[in-house]
Amino acid sequence: MARAPRIAIVGGGIGGLAAALALEQRGAEVIVCEQSPALSEIGAGLNLTPNAIKALRALGVEEEVNAIASGSEFLNIRSWRSGRYISRMRRGDFKQKFGAPNLSVHRADLLGVLSDALRTTDIRVGKRATAVEGRERDAVVRFADGCEIEADIVVGADGIHSIVRKSLFGADSPRFTGCICWRGMAPVDAVPPDINVTDGALWMGPHGHVVHYPVRRGELLNIVAHFDSDAWTEESWTRECDVSEPMSTYAGWNSELTRLYPCSERWYKWALYDREPLEQWSRGRATLLGDSAHAMLPYLGQGAAMAIEDGYVLAATIARQPDDLGAALAAYERIRAPRAKAAVLGSRARAKENHLPSRFAQLKRDLKFALRERFGRDNTAFQVAWLYDYDVGRELQ
Repeated sequence: MARAPRIAIVGGGIGGLAAALALEQRGAEVIVCEQSPALSEIGAGLNLTPNAIKALRALGVEEEVNAIASGSEFLNIRSWRSGRYISRMRRGDFKQKFGAPNLSVHRADLLGVLSDALRTTDIRVGKRATAVEGRERDAVVRFADGCEIEADIVVGADGIHSIVRKSLFGADSPRFTGCICWRGMAPVDAVPPDINVTDGALWMGPHGHVVHYPVRRGELLNIVAHFDSDAWTEESWTRECDVSEPMSTYAGWNSELTRLYPCSERWYKWALYDREPLEQWSRGRATLLGDSAHAMLPYLGQGAAMAIEDGYVLAATIARQPDDLGAALAAYERIRAPRAKAAVLGSRARAKENHLPSRFAQLKRDLKFALRERFGRDNTAFQVAWLYDYDVGRELQ
């Protein structure tokens, strides 16, 4: 009987833990190394489209995700100043149309579901990776404390500033998009009662847009605001700022939106950068998944979904070819890279349409949304049935 493969995963975020769960379910020996002193996620919301829910179903945790999630009947796309409804995309029928609902969660809650599901994975916190070497028959990851781990495969799930990617392929050259983002999280009880907090909302205006949606069973409202500006260029998600910044930036926008801003006790800001998708994910027995391989702009809500799908496919290809792990990694990349690249490029295209400065261009876009909603076969506002239809568990049966 072949020895169970030993897999070291660098990064204990959603993608890393999803991969760990899929791997241990197939009998692998898994070590997860996380640089933070504890498994934790930033206090932000996350939209889980139907393909993400189907991937979580394949991992066996759909019921647990349903228990911590929020669902909404509509995504209301609205005009920035008047509040006019441009489109009301019905999410309530997604389960029937795509085989799974659209849900939203707090990132920390989803991380908790994944970590609670792990049984045999060795989780080591406070382990900051400094270098990874992919060799012909194994790989090694080295840490700031001087120790190292050898494994049959090392997986870089260490996010947008990936040390693993840098070790394997050199430093990347991210491009500043010219967009600044702010995020807040408001208790629903603190929101004025005349504001709709049960549905998702997308407010579209010149040079910017804002989304908000409920998380944690409807107890919290996640708010993310995007605006074209080069006044800030730091990529950190954890830089705190004053509420006066989004208030002044969106001062001319509809009051149903701007009255939400003071309801969040804390606000954070970051500059949005874009990266070219990698043409190669693996070197020797080291590979990448999630944002480390294909960081994407957030406009299609696919970052976490792609990472979870990656982890499931990686585990499945390893289980299929345990005696030829090099071939397993090649199969993983062959299956995942085209879909991930399409999501990266689709998110990039969506960014332009969200921030149209011209009034005529906005009217043309809004008419297109309305026609899609009424007559389109794919009546998702952004024509993303190709993303939502995908079922990673069925794909690999």
